[in-house]
Amino acid sequence: MIQLEHVSKIFIGSEREHTALADINLTIEDGDIFGIIGESGAGKSTLVRCINLLERPTSGRILIDGNDITKLSGKGLLALRRDIGMIFQNFSLFQQRTVLQNVMFPLELTHTPKAQAEERARELLKLVGLANLAESYPSQLSGGQQQRVAIARALANSPKVMLCDEATSALDTMTTHAILNLLRDINRELGVTIILITHSMNVAEAVCNRIAVIEGGTIVEQGETKVVFANPQATITRALLGIEGSAASGIAAEAAAFVAQESGVTASVEADLDASDCCEGAGE
Repeated sequence: MIQLEHVSKIFIGSEREHTALADINLTIEDGDIFGIIGESGAGKSTLVRCINLLERPTSGRILIDGNDITKLSGKGLLALRRDIGMIFQNFSLFQQRTVLQNVMFPLELTHTPKAQAEERARELLKLVGLANLAESYPSQLSGGQQQRVAIARALANSPKVMLCDEATSALDTMTTHAILNLLRDINRELGVTIILITHSMNVAEAVCNRIAVIEGGTIVEQGETKVVFANPQATITRALLGIEGSAASGIAAEAAAFVAQESGVTASVEADLDASDCCEGAGE
């Protein structure tokens, strides 16, 4: 379990301070696919970078399985980062290395014997559907294929947690769905907890079981995805869902549509209702 307790991050510039995160409190359960959603500049990436201490919080605690990781340094910090994989929007692959060599790279850093590292890398490439491209170079791959390499590399050290920072925002719709399905399969089959940073409510709805919405460095809403979608409370959440904040009827319509979808009600029901209304109108 990952717990963030009163986490704040302040960047100090030459002329002024910028509060990127303010009093963040979150609990992410083992096995979650947890979405952190917000607009550009909301603090999403800073938050995820604090979880693996690429950025150190200015204040507050981050607990993983009850241990405060903000106290770690040296070997303890290296061990933490082996347990937390990370994938990025721009893939961050080594262009001069083959696909196989890219996936092997984290294992080289831990001095894993070469034969063992190669076996593990080929196993992961098979998992992400790229076994036949092991000797290719990143420049020869599509965007979706490059992201699959990045996912395989993030899994190299068998992490407990995977951080995905806008991992699908550079991909087209069909490729995005394929990558999200892959992440869901990894979560189910390997038990990896996934923290997904995104600005897209569609992405969150497709794969996340729980979400938190961040605005101006503050968590404004959080909960089960289906509950937040059915009854959004924060103005920014309604905006991200495309619902006007002042239109109560719009919120009710979204909630009804979501509940109908969950219950397996099809579009034909709406058609029947429309037809019924027309008949009533004609009778009048």
